[in-house]
Amino acid sequence: MASNGNETETQTVTVVALKTQKKAKKMKPARKQVKPGEVEKKETPQTGKEYNIWYNKWAGGDREDSYSNKVKSQTRCNIKKDSGLTRANMTGMKYCCLFFARGCCPYGWECEYLHCLPDPEDALPDSSKDCFARDKFADYRDDMGGVGSFNRMNRTLYVGRIKETGNGLETEEIVRRHFKEFGQIEHDDSETGWAVKVLQYRSVAFVTYVSELHAQFAKEAMACQSLDNDEILNVRWATEDPNPTSKVLEKRRLETMGQEVIRSKMDPRIVDAMRTIRALEDGDVLDEEGNVVQDDGEDSGEPESKRRRLDVEAPSPSPPPPEAPSKPVGLLSADAMEGLKYFAEIRQQNGASFVQPRSAPTAPIGLNLAGYGSDDED
Repeated sequence: MASNGNETETQTVTVVALKTQKKAKKMKPARKQVKPGEVEKKETPQTGKEYNIWYNKWAGGDREDSYSNKVKSQTRCNIKKDSGLTRANMTGMKYCCLFFARGCCPYGWECEYLHCLPDPEDALPDSSKDCFARDKFADYRDDMGGVGSFNRMNRTLYVGRIKETGNGLETEEIVRRHFKEFGQIEHDDSETGWAVKVLQYRSVAFVTYVSELHAQFAKEAMACQSLDNDEILNVRWATEDPNPTSKVLEKRRLETMGQEVIRSKMDPRIVDAMRTIRALEDGDVLDEEGNVVQDDGEDSGEPESKRRRLDVEAPSPSPPPPEAPSKPVGLLSADAMEGLKYFAEIRQQNGASFVQPRSAPTAPIGLNLAGYGSDDED
């Protein structure tokens, strides 16, 4: 037991030391990754008559032209060396520098964007933009490239054109070693314990991050880069996993994340007040922490029942509503008949005070045409 306590204290000290080191590194101003004009800008070779700005290639070429014409990136981001303070840390800018992710930002600490990995715990101001402040779209491109879609949270990257070395496990280790620099990779129940899958003999791998922000950063940081061999990677967004179990787990994970965010944004006083009101309505008993006190019920036969309920006086039974009077059948409505009855009662009570009006000629029974005087000539 004493050894376990010492190990716990050692782990705590190690975590505190790592956090202190990270804070010290963040206080260092960001260095300039390249000098102005050092990176040679190469234009895409023309393979067609029209240039498609959506797919960033010439229209009319073959399907593989956009990949075969790719050249290896001249720069690469080194998170440990290149991360640091910029003007964005003073102005409150939440978005990362796209050129920093590609390793070619010449501004360094003078940059208006962040030079560090995006923080998953710090939500972006606009969910329709990626971590580089680029607008997302409703649908993915046909080649699953570009910024991505705001209709689905995608944390998995497709990595193509890999040169495999050895068996699949060795290739997975190489892919994980290069991609873990740009974010935390998710754990799974595979043999290696990491969500890095290599399709052997197909030169394809899939990398799943814990946060979508890290996937966005890694997609730009590893585009046209190389692993241990001299290949040129094709990094795109992965399509949705058709496995029903994966869909259920992803849905459950999103629901849990949403509940945690809502719980963190709500005022605890309002939550306690709502919980108290609900307990009063149901007659429950709350403990000091606001949880419902329960014990094993013997009389009710239920597995758990309330320990006791608030003594609330039962309201007296309300008298049955009066029966609605039957509607008379005739030309007059029910309201008109009630009014006539009311005035008749008043007349009977005060019959002497009323002056008898001159009696009008009675109309014969029939169609009541004589009452209008239609046959009189005078």
